[in-house]
Amino acid sequence: MTLRHLIDECFALFCAAMLGLAAGAIWLLPTLFLHRQMPWMAIPIGWLLANAICQWVHKRAWNAAFLASIATVVATLYVHVLGAATTLWEMTSGYGLIGVIHTAGIPMLLDLARFGIGSRDIAYCAGGIIVAVLVALRLSRKPQRTVS
Repeated sequence: MTLRHLIDECFALFCAAMLGLAAGAIWLLPTLFLHRQMPWMAIPIGWLLANAICQWVHKRAWNAAFLASIATVVATLYVHVLGAATTLWEMTSGYGLIGVIHTAGIPMLLDLARFGIGSRDIAYCAGGIIVAVLVALRLSRKPQRTVS
């Protein structure tokens, strides 16, 4: 493994994590709008992330599947952390959301998110991971069309 290859793989992991954070933030919007948890969204989020990673981040099948599963887990965790932050924000008056996040701190938000995760959330996250892996493996094995 060359240094360039190692840097490329680390950058791909970074891109997958950023895509997971973006998907988690987008997932938060309908959750806040409807005022309820929506763990079933892990399945379409896994599909979406697998498509994005295969299209833009990585072309190798197993690497793309691994990155898609990591991105799905990151999205699921991030939506729970943001959900805990918005719950604290609703309880406090006079603070902005960023102020609440800074005051509470990441360790407290992670603990609150961990308390809010149930077995149903874990099951849907596992389903999202399975969908992400299967879609990434299927899309990575398709022959790429060239434009001439």
